[in-house]
Amino acid sequence: MKHLLLVGGGHSHLAVLKSFGDAPVEGVRLALLSPSRHAFYSGMVPGVVAGHYGPGECRIDLVALAARAGARFLPDSAAGVDPARREVTTARGERLRYDVLSLDTGSSAGEPAGAAEHALRARPVEAFLAGWERLREAARRGEVRRIAVIGGGAAGVEVLLAMRHGLAGSAAQFALFSELPVLAGHGARRRIARILGKRGVPVHAGRKVLAAGENGLELGGGERFEAQAAVWATGAYAPAWIAQSGLATDARGFVAVSETLQSRSFPEIFAAGDVATVIGAPRPKSGVFAVRQGPVLARNLRRVLAGEALERFRPPSRSLALISCGDPYAVASWGRFSLEGAWVWRLKDSIDRRFVERYRLGPAGA
Repeated sequence: MKHLLLVGGGHSHLAVLKSFGDAPVEGVRLALLSPSRHAFYSGMVPGVVAGHYGPGECRIDLVALAARAGARFLPDSAAGVDPARREVTTARGERLRYDVLSLDTGSSAGEPAGAAEHALRARPVEAFLAGWERLREAARRGEVRRIAVIGGGAAGVEVLLAMRHGLAGSAAQFALFSELPVLAGHGARRRIARILGKRGVPVHAGRKVLAAGENGLELGGGERFEAQAAVWATGAYAPAWIAQSGLATDARGFVAVSETLQSRSFPEIFAAGDVATVIGAPRPKSGVFAVRQGPVLARNLRRVLAGEALERFRPPSRSLALISCGDPYAVASWGRFSLEGAWVWRLKDSIDRRFVERYRLGPAGA
């Protein structure tokens, strides 16, 4: 009996679970390690914040998906990997043995001093949505007058505009902070800059946030920015335990994998999604690429268990990016080409709903 251990309920592992549910593999014992019973589709989270969806509409039941695949669901998170012993250590201290390991834990949001106590973090999603409910009620009561959003990538922009829409009619004001130019190198950057300006959102680009406190942010140069709430939606950072486990990593600490999605140092370990970097073909940390990697990962896990040759993942040089703007309006970009409109939002809504429906199970678990 071979042991296949999936660590994390990310977008790529959804495809793996569905694949094993559709066609089980004899002689393989499957387990899923995840701190949450649900996976949240990241593309729809801003829509939940804006009020277009309920939380359940972007939530996928990992326990049900695992059960359909014949996988044991383990409600815990990884704290380390011992490749020599082929063991994963969990946060609770349990040791899980594997023959083949697959990592799809996503990334964490880097944060400065005080962020854990004084800022709402965009990840993990479940905690973020619960925190947003509290923040929204406080803003509606007039207790929060200014909200600072830190992060100039697509996530920061979408979260800010979604919150602004969700708090329409309140007195809350927003400001966006980014160490780099907002959406640097992104085909939609000019359109988004115009939309932010038109909606009265001040953008503080090139400003490094050093710390978050009860009354606002501490910036470089000794300046302070007064705010009653801060939201951390910065770029992707690698979990610290990856490098500590002795796995080969890229310069930023993400698992270094080949085109087969295998670890460059241990071929029985696979990784996909934000936690991994395909050496020789790096791409932005985005749910788009995690979704694309899913079917390849599923097939390669089957093939490695059967001793067959593996498939290569060849990411496209560019992909369609859809950025929601709070209201039912969105911006689309393909390389340097971009468009915007309510129809773009409807397109995004259709794509997102189809993805979630793919992994929903009927009442009978079929």
